[in-house]
Amino acid sequence: MGKPRPKQVRVGIVAIPEAGLATLSGIFDVLNSLALLAGREGVPDHPPFDAELLGETADAVRLASRVTLPLHGAAEERPSDIVVVPSLFVRDEGWTKGRYPRITRWILERHRAGATICSACSGLFLIAETGLFDGVEATVHWPYARIFTAQYPAVRVCPERALVVAGAQSELVSSGASTSWHDLVLYLIGRDVGPVAAQAVSKFFALQRHVDGLAPFIVFDPPRGHGDAVVTAAQNWLDANAAVATPVREMIRASGLSERGFSRRFQAATGYAPLDYVQRLRVEHAKRRLERTGDAIEEIAWRVGYEDPSAFRRLFQRIAGVSPGQYRRQFAQPMLG
Repeated sequence: MGKPRPKQVRVGIVAIPEAGLATLSGIFDVLNSLALLAGREGVPDHPPFDAELLGETADAVRLASRVTLPLHGAAEERPSDIVVVPSLFVRDEGWTKGRYPRITRWILERHRAGATICSACSGLFLIAETGLFDGVEATVHWPYARIFTAQYPAVRVCPERALVVAGAQSELVSSGASTSWHDLVLYLIGRDVGPVAAQAVSKFFALQRHVDGLAPFIVFDPPRGHGDAVVTAAQNWLDANAAVATPVREMIRASGLSERGFSRRFQAATGYAPLDYVQRLRVEHAKRRLERTGDAIEEIAWRVGYEDPSAFRRLFQRIAGVSPGQYRRQFAQPMLG
């Protein structure tokens, strides 16, 4: 008798009409394509994962990307060891809860059976309906963070993190913006197959872990629709005058309020203390100059309001997660031709 075939890890990737194609297909392809690397160092001869696309029913589904995909079955019929909800397109008004009760029940059932529950990008909106992430940390695509927090305040979202592993058994996994699904699949491969296999996959598919987190990608986008006219006027003034020597003092003077009264109203409306807001706005202005000009970092520091380049570099590192030089290397537009 030959050796028994090693058990594959069964991965159920949820395919619903709100799902985007890129994240869904990327995870599906990489996990199923490990067979291409069979025999390489750290990669077993047998396919370690069996990933399949599952929906509310077994019928084909038309995704938000306007691509229709055949499915392998209805989710509730599959005993998946890993459940992945990929990127979902969520409207500005938020996620409509209760739309997929059979899938949310299945996610809960799989969790009770010991499965790992994974969110990629904005897939957390659907999983959060189960309550599994209440009281634990998770990450979500940063443009959705404000909407998500409004709908699921019990989940501690950290959009600046590329990957968060939580839960009593490390069974709740979330990845952040867009291509941080790379971090998710490399984590799963490293955990279930081994770190050498994860390294081989990373090299073969040119997948990159976001070792600096996602803070460099986040655009400062403070609330504007809060209804406080005094704060709105201060925000509008700051957009053009954040580099002046004492912007907080100037805003307070123009508001006619006391320092304490203005600070309290400003933080209530925007979620940021006035000085923190100014610093983040200045860093955002510096990012644009780093992306679009060849100006020296010292010149950029001065133009956004800092006479001490060292202080500017420290502030930039704290807010953006990387140094100004690293940011420029990563995001400056290449000159082609």
